[in-house]
Amino acid sequence: MLRKILTLAMIIPALLIAGATLTSCNNGNTNTASSNSPATAPSSPAPTARTGFEADLDYVRKGQYTYVWVFSRKDGKPLDKNDAAYLRTNAPQVVDWVTTDEGKRVIAGTNFDLAKGNLELLKKRFNAEDYTGK
Repeated sequence: MLRKILTLAMIIPALLIAGATLTSCNNGNTNTASSNSPATAPSSPAPTARTGFEADLDYVRKGQYTYVWVFSRKDGKPLDKNDAAYLRTNAPQVVDWVTTDEGKRVIAGTNFDLAKGNLELLKKRFNAEDYTGK
């Protein structure tokens, strides 16, 4: 019995000292309430995430092309392999082609003025929209 009392007499002060040490230790920060709360950054409106056509158009614009054109079929159907081949054959100056809108439109980025090339030929088969500077 005396052994249990001595053991408890030694354990209780050790626990009290350990508890006091742990609660007073806050990594040098005197304000424990603020150290436990997350830092808040000034709120600013999040940029609107662009999706689909807008994101693809933005991607081509970041290529810093002088001219940006959007081509689509006149019947509104998705572009097929033959359409893609026709565009590439008749507008070889286009550097970047990005298919968008579930394959219904393609965005062309170029530094060549397509009006001085085959633009009129392309307009016979496709809707051609000039997005240069827009």
